[in-house]
Amino acid sequence: MNEELLTKLKSLFQIEFANTDFLKEAFTHSSYVNEHRELNLKDNERIEFLGDAVLELTVTKYLFNEYPNLPEGKLTRLRAAIVCEASLSQFAKEYGFDRYILLGKGEERMNGRKRPSLLCDLFESFIGALYLDQGLDGVINFLNQTVFPRIKSGAFSHVMDHKTNLQEFLQRNGEVSIDYVLIEEVGPAHEKEFLVEVLAEGNILGQGKGKSKKAAEQIAAANALENLREANEIEEIQA
Repeated sequence: MNEELLTKLKSLFQIEFANTDFLKEAFTHSSYVNEHRELNLKDNERIEFLGDAVLELTVTKYLFNEYPNLPEGKLTRLRAAIVCEASLSQFAKEYGFDRYILLGKGEERMNGRKRPSLLCDLFESFIGALYLDQGLDGVINFLNQTVFPRIKSGAFSHVMDHKTNLQEFLQRNGEVSIDYVLIEEVGPAHEKEFLVEVLAEGNILGQGKGKSKKAAEQIAAANALENLREANEIEEIQA
């Protein structure tokens, strides 16, 4: 097993595999197996199948709990955006997984290490290996450090309309005045960051930072919804 990968997993995510055979299988492509039949290796296709199901379950549970007011259709679209090939391949590349997968010479020559479908399968394979070694708790711990914070920060806000959800929540009993106010704009022209506050009837409900005003507004609305949910839970407990 690649010692550099083991060290990386430990330092970045505090992950130590009890059975590194699972990890080795996850990082072995079928093209490598075909070119090294004498080694009697397993490719990652079966473990990727498992990881796909585990990832969908864990992401579904997270979204179900995180967005209690989001209808089924929007939850489905959001989940699809998170577990799609483009997103998962980006995660695999960002965490350096592409450096450690074993590829056959032909696949390597064809730039397989950069191919989104291959990287997506690799990420799912890793999830499958982690599940086999450490169960759902291990997978959720990893996702809490990687995927879930991205969801919460608004990385997938292009498929979520937090502003509409906030409006529907606030106006369920009548018309409410909602305003988004630009508080701060920092950074050079090519890398600006915007800070926005959302107010209802003059009361600040939440803040959001983003690379554009629209993104900051969406994040502010999501923050407001989270704050309102927490406030409602406190009221219910006190009652």
